[in-house]
Amino acid sequence: MTPPLRARTPEGRPMPESPPDHDDLPRRPGRVHIAARRRGADITALGSLALHLPHVAASLAVVFVLSCALGRLGPLPWPLLFGCWVLSGALVFHRPCERLLARRLFGLRYPTPEEDGRLRRTWREVTARAGVDGSAYQLWIEDSDGINAMAAAGHIVGVTSHSLRTLTSAQLGGVLAHELGHHTRGHAWASLLSLWYALPARLAWRLLRLLATLLRRLPTGAAAVVIGVAGAVLAALATATYGLIFLPLATPYLVAAVSRRSELRADEHAAGLGFAPQLMAVLHQEHEREVTATVPGRSFAKEGMIARLLDSHPDVHTRLHHLQTHLERRR
Repeated sequence: MTPPLRARTPEGRPMPESPPDHDDLPRRPGRVHIAARRRGADITALGSLALHLPHVAASLAVVFVLSCALGRLGPLPWPLLFGCWVLSGALVFHRPCERLLARRLFGLRYPTPEEDGRLRRTWREVTARAGVDGSAYQLWIEDSDGINAMAAAGHIVGVTSHSLRTLTSAQLGGVLAHELGHHTRGHAWASLLSLWYALPARLAWRLLRLLATLLRRLPTGAAAVVIGVAGAVLAALATATYGLIFLPLATPYLVAAVSRRSELRADEHAAGLGFAPQLMAVLHQEHEREVTATVPGRSFAKEGMIARLLDSHPDVHTRLHHLQTHLERRR
């Protein structure tokens, strides 16, 4: 017997499987009141910006030197080049640039009509409960087999195709409420701005590491001279900055800790909208899927301390504990 043909998208991809046929998300009755203050920046967003200040200062120095060099070689004055880079962070909130980031950087795509219908119905309910204008955000799909979602830039909200296929409407609402929390509390734009303004310093650091590997090809005397000069410059900078030059070495651990706290605050936002049980169910489901995917009979080493300190997301048990505490407080 010939199997039935499966519908395909205009791009030739198979249409996604049908989501659960039961809609367990109760709709909010009455009018939707949009809050005057739609988004802000909580302590974790401000903390992330503050922790990246050393990298931003280093990036300013790198861009300043490059602007001066290009200004001498080209027709454009260095203040114009330097000012363009300083103001370029505003492009995070520019819709065409956001669409470019969503497609090229994050690998997202537009939802199909079927996906868009279900996604927008759930999104409208989530934003109505939060008192937020849902039309201000762009909804995207990531082709992935995991249960996940993301909030990025100023208006990007993405969810995996697997989540859309397998989660109930209430569970999908919990996931979307979590991502809305990242936007309304400033986590999304603060993270991307920090990444952008720290990029020149990171690239310069990689270049220095590449040049350091070339020292092995130098004669012993020349390599000793270069190492001595570099050591003297580093010592002078450390003395002039009272050792603050070494602060970026600890920044990745502090940024990861702040990121873990921001995830818990986004969970708190979803729980405040009434999605704590649904979000807990999603966390249980994803945890069980990861455990099932583990190859039986194979021993895995426990995650090292350094890896845990650099993890940007808290473990499932920590998130479940905070959500359960929120539920008990509301009883």
